[in-house]
Amino acid sequence: MTPMDDNAFSPQHNNAFPDCVCACYQEKYFHELLALERKRNERSGRPFLVMTLDFTCINDLRMRHEAARAVVHALSLHTRATDAKGWYRSDEVLGVIMAEMQIIEKKTLQEKILQCLQGGLPQKWLDAIEISFHRFPEDSRPRQMNGPTWFTFYPDVARKERTRKTSRRIKRILDVIGSLAGIAIFSPLFILIPIGIKLTSRGPVLFQQERAGQYGEKFIFLKFRSMYINNNQDVHREFVQNFISRKPSGEAINGNSGKRVYKITKDKRITPFGCLLRKTSLDELPQLFNVLRGEMSLVGPRPPISYELEKYDTWHWRRIMEVKPGITGLWQVMGRSSTTFDEMVRLDLHYAANWSLWLDLAILFKTPWAVVRGKGAY
Repeated sequence: MTPMDDNAFSPQHNNAFPDCVCACYQEKYFHELLALERKRNERSGRPFLVMTLDFTCINDLRMRHEAARAVVHALSLHTRATDAKGWYRSDEVLGVIMAEMQIIEKKTLQEKILQCLQGGLPQKWLDAIEISFHRFPEDSRPRQMNGPTWFTFYPDVARKERTRKTSRRIKRILDVIGSLAGIAIFSPLFILIPIGIKLTSRGPVLFQQERAGQYGEKFIFLKFRSMYINNNQDVHREFVQNFISRKPSGEAINGNSGKRVYKITKDKRITPFGCLLRKTSLDELPQLFNVLRGEMSLVGPRPPISYELEKYDTWHWRRIMEVKPGITGLWQVMGRSSTTFDEMVRLDLHYAANWSLWLDLAILFKTPWAVVRGKGAY
């Protein structure tokens, strides 16, 4: 089951919404329809297609509108009444949402629509319009090093980014101040912990691993090393992928409480000193430098490993698109490894939908108590 929708979209088909010049939906309402169709797919699994037509190469705005009006008219003859047409980007890019498209239809549909446009538009306009087709969910994976406006199926994410610019700047300032304060406060541990690691096992002090940040951007994730070197990573890969896929091997039974634990317990790869670090979450301290560099935030979802992404359902991807990953978050203060993967994602999406600076502060204040309790830490 996918999460409850975090926004209520209720576009209505009346004359207040369409662009009267081109007889299509204005950008705001077209984006709402697109986000609604995406969320419908996350529940049903039925794919849909979005066609975009970029008019920016037509410099004259009046001529651009004439071309757009001609395109909408031509498409109306060869698309269904339920296919929504509107501005994906006002006065620049038109979009058409074609719901419930099967795989075998895509190529045939593209050829049919292109033939339709060739028969109804002057060649000079066809040469100037850039046409592309995007299929959800196959084409919905984040593109590395691009912001949310590049994600065809996530215009609502881009809108949130624009409306929260001031708050995001304040959040970034707090991240910088908080990470610098944390490094200063825990500076003795940045000396003592490396000594403990070196005295109890061979290998480097830091564990470095490539993780996926917001929008899928890769970065090097830092932790104090808590495992023996040269251990078999396949153990964790198999466990995590089973955990995400909701297979039985993705959980264990805590012998002390009898409760289900969704994490590897009694892991022989972990050193005795590493066990202490994990129980107290002190192995996470180097991530303060990830925060300082802007790759992470103090509060946010945990950044996934690449082989985790391979098993993500469509709706899972939203957890790495809507907010920057963090050191702590709702998952850490509300259950950690006692929750299923889907429950964790729902917490991340709840955080993204209800994010505020006050929520960040509340989570930060709860984190020390969660660390002291050690619930779900292994």
